[in-house]
Amino acid sequence: MRRIILISLTLGLAVFLGWRFLRPMQIFVVSPAFERPVSTAEAPAMFGSLSARECAECHQEFFAEWSTSIHSQAWTDPYFQVDWQFEGSPQICKNCHIPLDRQQEHTVLGFRDQEKLDPILEANDKFDKQLQHEGVTCAACHLRDGKILGVLGLTDSPHAVETLDNANRICIGCHVVSGERWDTFFKFPPCGTVAEIQSGGEPRKVVGSGEFSATELADLGCVECHMPLQERPLVAGGSIRKVRQHLWRGGHDPEMVTRGLTVNFSPPADAATDNDSFVLAISNTGAAHYIPTGTPDRHLTVALRLLDTHNRLLLEQLHVLKRRVMWRPFIVDLWDTRLPRGEQREYTLRIPDEFKGEAATVEATVTYHLLDEARRQRIAYQNETPIQYPIYRKAIKLNP
Repeated sequence: MRRIILISLTLGLAVFLGWRFLRPMQIFVVSPAFERPVSTAEAPAMFGSLSARECAECHQEFFAEWSTSIHSQAWTDPYFQVDWQFEGSPQICKNCHIPLDRQQEHTVLGFRDQEKLDPILEANDKFDKQLQHEGVTCAACHLRDGKILGVLGLTDSPHAVETLDNANRICIGCHVVSGERWDTFFKFPPCGTVAEIQSGGEPRKVVGSGEFSATELADLGCVECHMPLQERPLVAGGSIRKVRQHLWRGGHDPEMVTRGLTVNFSPPADAATDNDSFVLAISNTGAAHYIPTGTPDRHLTVALRLLDTHNRLLLEQLHVLKRRVMWRPFIVDLWDTRLPRGEQREYTLRIPDEFKGEAATVEATVTYHLLDEARRQRIAYQNETPIQYPIYRKAIKLNP
């Protein structure tokens, strides 16, 4: 009898694990605030199509900044399109990449499943393809329940502006994706970063609803870093005010990434007694979240090289700062070597005795990778722009 029970349990476990390998992958919980696009039904008629180009008639500088941002390319970005289609084109992804209901070809009537990943759809007669191509457009952040939101409450403008309690509240709509189901072990979100913001040295726990108190919102610092203040008018000829830039620079911008890191490559402090060693120290001194952040494919590599007088490679050390995830049968964060806020790592290159007669240069390079090469090949992404770029390089000539 005991043997029959054991065999039954083993078979049951095998079937369960097999199902976990075959079922559609669910990497986050679809919360009520996230399950549908932003409604534009009550949008004031004066805004017409809700295109950013209409906003540009008064807010030219903001439009110019937005036009250069990743937000404006949230739908048209070729990597997103290839990756999204490879994953089966889930409807739920549209709610962040094209957040307005008019941007989506279909209207969500309901859901066939409890997880809300299998929506019941019908053709959307309000669909606007041109607006769709604007991605995260102005109204995606500034329109809610027919009202225009902003940090300045203005009643005397052509359109009234309702005051936001904190601009970070808009960010968390897409950059907090929770995962509290028993079988969704993704402790940090797949695309967002808010869960990685640290408080008191520990990663903040993201509540399932994505709700934050006013104090917590103020502590996040999203807009303070990614939308720096600038003194200028809201509209041409208007009063000079402190308003935020609409650039949202991040992992695609080498200058922004470099600003978040402090890197030094030099002989150790006791070089007088140890002149055969060189240390690269890298610290996250500028970001409240991990570096890199975003999708798990993003990572840093640190390469330390020893070259001869003809710049031929004698020795190379490669270190990877990356988040490692097991995807099936359960999603589990295995280990994470990225840089949390305020943390420093040191990597040492020692010149072996056999190379001391040939060695002429030691070199260090830190490279930011937007995409893992194995993933690029798997999804057949034919990138026309680089998927990696150097953010630090230094060469030290050795004494003859």
